[in-house]
Amino acid sequence: MSTQQKVVSDIRKLKILLSYWVTHNSQHILENETWRAKAESAGLKEVALELEKVIELSREANRHIERAGRLIEKKKPIESVEKPAKANDQITTRKTWPVEDHADYQLKPIGVIRTPYVDNAPYQPVPDDEGDFRICVDDPYDEGLLGLDQFRYIYVIYFIHRVKKKETMSVSPYWTPGTNVGVFASRSPVRPNNLGLSIVQLKRIVRNEVFTSGLDVFDGTPLLDIKPYIRDLDSKTDANYGWLEDLDDHDHLMLHIKGIPHDY
Repeated sequence: MSTQQKVVSDIRKLKILLSYWVTHNSQHILENETWRAKAESAGLKEVALELEKVIELSREANRHIERAGRLIEKKKPIESVEKPAKANDQITTRKTWPVEDHADYQLKPIGVIRTPYVDNAPYQPVPDDEGDFRICVDDPYDEGLLGLDQFRYIYVIYFIHRVKKKETMSVSPYWTPGTNVGVFASRSPVRPNNLGLSIVQLKRIVRNEVFTSGLDVFDGTPLLDIKPYIRDLDSKTDANYGWLEDLDDHDHLMLHIKGIPHDY
C-alpha cells in the first residue's frame, strides 16, 4: 500500500471511529442519566450533582467529536494515480473521495428514544400503549424542534441497534410463517442497513423531549431523524396491501400486523 493509499484508508477509518465514539458516548450518557436520577431519588444529591457534571462533559466531548467529523467532510478530494499493469496501459487519474465512499458511510445519532421496552417490543407502534414514550434530542439539535409541536403526527427514524442476525435478501415475516418474500417487500428489521421508521402521534414537547404515543422500539434506541407527517402529502388513499392480499385469513392477519389484541 502506497503512502497516499494509507492516508485515504486512515481517513476512512477515522470517520468510522468518530461515528462510533459518538454512539458509544451517547449510550454512556443514557446510563449516567438513569443512575443520576436514582442517586437523586436516594437522597444522594452530591453524587447526583457529580454525575450531572459527567453527563455534561460527555455531551461536550460528543460536540467536539461531531465537529471533527464535519471538518473531515470539508476536506478536498485526494488525487490518486493508479499504476498501469502494462506498459501500453493508459495512466488513469481519478478523484478519491474518502468521506463520500458510500460503502463506509456512517450516520450519527442525534438523540435517544426512551420506551418501557427492555426485552420485548411490539412489531408495530400501538397507539394507545401504556408507558413512557419520549424522544430525547441532544443539545446541539434541540433548536430543530421549533414548530414541530404544530403537527399531530411525526416520522421517527432510528437505528435498530439490537439486531444480531445477518441480513438476507429473502425473509419470512414473523406474522406470516412459511411465506418468503424479498427483504425490501417486508417490514423485517434485519436489513442491509438497520434503519427503522415509525409514525407516531406527537403529544407534547418539553424543552428537548418529544412525548409520543406508543413506539415500537427498545429503550435506548439511537435517534437518527424526525420529520413531520403531513396530510395529503403522506397519506395515499389508493395504497394497497401488496402480496398480503393474496394470503388466507387476511383480516385476522392484519390484527397481528397492527398489534391489535384479539382472542381468535
